[in-house]
Amino acid sequence: MPRNQFERMMFALMTVFVTVHAYVFYSLYVVNGATFTATTGETHVLDAIHAMGGVAVLGKAVPIWAVILIEFILAYGLEILVGSPCSFKLACKMFDMRETHPVIFETAIICTTVAIMCPTMSFLAAILYYPYQYMDFNILTLLANWLKLVCYNFPFAFFSQLFFIQPLIRTCFKAVFRKNAMAEAKA
Repeated sequence: MPRNQFERMMFALMTVFVTVHAYVFYSLYVVNGATFTATTGETHVLDAIHAMGGVAVLGKAVPIWAVILIEFILAYGLEILVGSPCSFKLACKMFDMRETHPVIFETAIICTTVAIMCPTMSFLAAILYYPYQYMDFNILTLLANWLKLVCYNFPFAFFSQLFFIQPLIRTCFKAVFRKNAMAEAKA
């Protein structure tokens, strides 16, 4: 779908922008919301996060916008350097791009991207959100937290990427870059 390096970077930027917001919401509200409200006694998750002074990242409380920014930078770098190149290569090993229906090939790319990005980003999240303020660092606790995050995140990642995020991004990408391609063809 993206034809050159600029388009690949823009596609990754669009994907990561939507994905990071979805995952931060999922992580804060769905996965940890009940814990936050129970800990602080607040009735709403956002009020609980404010009562805690923010979200603990590397043992320090930071606002939600900082969490989004940190995860965006990590996810975009990882997507550009590892996720996209490796997922395309793996999909090409499974299917011949010229003989496979584009929907099947794109689905293979999405699935391999999730298989690469979910465990990797979950590992980074296990490091970032490790409960440093409550306990000393322990590698076994880190690995247990990582496994827990993968178990929480993988189903959400798979279904949200396959049925919501990627179709949305591909539609938006085609709308923006098809207009650019048509304008270049007329010139």
